[in-house]
Amino acid sequence: MASASTSTDVAKTKANEYPKIAPGGGLILAWQLKGKKVLLVGGGMVAAGRLVNVKDADAHLTIISPRSGLSAEMKYRLFTEECVEVYHDRSFEGESDLYDPSGKLYDMVLTAIDDSDLSRSICQMARKLRIPVNVADVPPECDFYFGSLIRRGPLQIMVSTGGKGPKIANQVRVVMEKAIPENLGDAITNVGVLRAKLRERVPEQSSSPRRMKWMIDVCEKWNWDQLAEMTEEDMDKILAGWSERKSPSYVEVRGVRKAYAPNLHSIAKRLFAVCPVVGYISPWAAGLMGFASGAGVAVGTIAFRTRRA
Repeated sequence: MASASTSTDVAKTKANEYPKIAPGGGLILAWQLKGKKVLLVGGGMVAAGRLVNVKDADAHLTIISPRSGLSAEMKYRLFTEECVEVYHDRSFEGESDLYDPSGKLYDMVLTAIDDSDLSRSICQMARKLRIPVNVADVPPECDFYFGSLIRRGPLQIMVSTGGKGPKIANQVRVVMEKAIPENLGDAITNVGVLRAKLRERVPEQSSSPRRMKWMIDVCEKWNWDQLAEMTEEDMDKILAGWSERKSPSYVEVRGVRKAYAPNLHSIAKRLFAVCPVVGYISPWAAGLMGFASGAGVAVGTIAFRTRRA
């Protein structure tokens, strides 16, 4: 009995230690489409959004849509920006359209058209040929979903409701986007450059765990604003600490005087920043406003009493 009880206690402890399995979600992936061939059937507003998603991922894009059905944005992308590799001014004609000019299957098929029967037919053809397919606004005919995206340079965040509430996903994205600093993309870019420089200096695979630990230390010692303003000179000073088994902090690299010298960005952030989620104003601004309000009341009270006297 004691053994069984102990076993149950251990199981409960482990259950609390590890994340709980939560079925019903989607597998969120960063699909690498660079150089892959994607077919997009449609030319309206939704298709324009799909175009942006696909071209942001550096894919080779083919679009099939009559010119008469193109939205203003699609016309701009096709004929002014010229960011689409192949455009066919016609309607989808059949299974043969799922093959590129070289006779190879497309790597992905997207449809964004009003014809539900044709969309269903394209979906069935693509699945028969084992091509991942997405039919806009028809979750059962999607092998994957497009979420609501946040982009800050190399940073990408996707909010997905699994096709159940796209508008709510968009609302969540708006709240989250306000909470992300504008310069976070610059911070991530600089960290990427620093990592590349470190790998050039220490390319051995055996040093990978130490490199990872060292980069983690740097990111914990430098806040996002500091990482965003990191210069090549700063990076050289940081890398100099590798051989000494240390990751220099912002103050150690810049020196006390430079590190704490006020600049327009830091002053503005302290005085005028607003909590991006709940909207509370900066404590600095709140303090100044409180002081000004108190002083105003005091001056008014003194003036009123003086006048009465």
